[in-house]
Amino acid sequence: MQAAHASIDRIVERPAAKINGFLAVLAEVAVVALTGYVFWRFTASEDWPLLIAAVLLALLACLGLGGFFVVQPNAARVLIFLGGRYTGTVRDDGFWWTNPLTVKKHVSLRVRNFNSERLKVNDAHGNPIEIAAVVVWRVVDAAEAVFDVEDYKGFVAVQSETAIRALASRFPYDEPDDRGSSLRGSPDEVADALRSEVQARLSVAGVEVTEARLSHLAYAPEIAQAMLRRQQAQAIIAARTKIVDGAVGMVEMALRRLREERVVELDEDKTATMVNNLLVALVSEREAQPVINAGSIY
Repeated sequence: MQAAHASIDRIVERPAAKINGFLAVLAEVAVVALTGYVFWRFTASEDWPLLIAAVLLALLACLGLGGFFVVQPNAARVLIFLGGRYTGTVRDDGFWWTNPLTVKKHVSLRVRNFNSERLKVNDAHGNPIEIAAVVVWRVVDAAEAVFDVEDYKGFVAVQSETAIRALASRFPYDEPDDRGSSLRGSPDEVADALRSEVQARLSVAGVEVTEARLSHLAYAPEIAQAMLRRQQAQAIIAARTKIVDGAVGMVEMALRRLREERVVELDEDKTATMVNNLLVALVSEREAQPVINAGSIY
């Protein structure tokens, strides 16, 4: 890829020569008036050189009409001479006139969105996922956009989808306990990585990527149910872990208070029984049913 880019003869954008269109209109009117005057002199004197001059002036006036063009705000005109030579770019909005023998290609400099299709790819763990993204971009070098790629709009679409596939293979869909970066758990990091990936591929076309973010992320249908059960199991384990940690802390606090305040003296067997009962009451999903020990009548 780098060798291919290095072999491209890059064209650097430069301003084109132009004059104010309204001044050119005055000059055009003057040429037309001069043409009429010369032709009138010919009809009066029948001097053939005057006719030739009038014809040449008329051809010059007609040719000059091809030099007028308009540049809208946030747009540019890339000027190409008939021989195929790049002569410059006009970015200033307004009414202008330039060499009429140039082709004036319009290039929009407005910000645009590219919404990718939902792509089915494998993440870093090999799991099939569906992913899509939106890329916000604009042309910053009109000459590169016209001359360095065949179709810069299609180039943006193809390279953006390629970058999305490359990004998906670098990150897993999800990481348990958020131990590392993932497509679902690190949206800002993934967005920065995607923007850098797309920008590296589109810089050859004179395109600047202002933002790139995932617009769709899901497991592929064939593994969605299995992955959903795995996520549910992970959530249950995490919740159970917190419940057990809290229950153990509460049991420790209860035993410590009983010893400090000397409410009751417990031997090891009774302590173990009490710990068991407290843990069952605190950890069980069902409400514990207390059993009252009234003691023995004997």
